[in-house]
Amino acid sequence: MNKVSTDNAPKADHILSQAIISNGLVFVSGQIHQNIDGSLFDGTVAEKLDKIMANITAVLESAGSSLKKAVKVTIYTTNMTQMPEINEYYPKYFDQLPAREAIGVATLPLGATIEIVVIAEV
Repeated sequence: MNKVSTDNAPKADHILSQAIISNGLVFVSGQIHQNIDGSLFDGTVAEKLDKIMANITAVLESAGSSLKKAVKVTIYTTNMTQMPEINEYYPKYFDQLPAREAIGVATLPLGATIEIVVIAEV
């Protein structure tokens, strides 16, 4: 296993890694709509997705991968009524849509409303 770290995405808490590479896959830790300085980014669902996917892209690139190599995505949301808007913007980030699931949760870190986890090939 190899730990992935980049200054181009929010720092991982001391008990977490931004991502881990193992057996030819990159496992990106959950990313929320967070600025690099750690503050929560607020905006529309589309703007939050842009922020999250930019953070994920930075981590994947640091690992020698990209969203083009994503094989699995998990979306967590505190409000499932956001899903139609998420579904409208989500496909623009991928050339080929990876396997995906969406899960409604009560809360997310820092009060975020969306968190996304990605697994990609190296």
